[in-house]
Amino acid sequence: MEQTPSIGRIVHYRLTDKDAQHVNRRRVAKPHEPGWPAGAQAHIGNSAAAGETVPLLIVRVWLNENGSGWGINGQAFLDGNDSLWITSAKEGAEPGCWSWPARV
Repeated sequence: MEQTPSIGRIVHYRLTDKDAQHVNRRRVAKPHEPGWPAGAQAHIGNSAAAGETVPLLIVRVWLNENGSGWGINGQAFLDGNDSLWITSAKEGAEPGCWSWPARV
């Protein structure tokens, strides 16, 4: 039986080079150095890399134009205190695509 993506499901997403650059650019190495305002929120976490697989919570689903698959939007959970908004991802194995987690 083929699975159908739906709001609230968690799938795997493979980061693109552009995704990884965006995440790494906004993160800071040492947010508690002098000069940071008290209570400031910093993006902190391990470096993101193109091709890395991260969990993604689906928030919108639609059938692709030709009816051959599903497009999704969602929040990708990163190894840090931030997330990444992903839009118009299609199902597949390459970077920029989502896939079902393997059954273990």
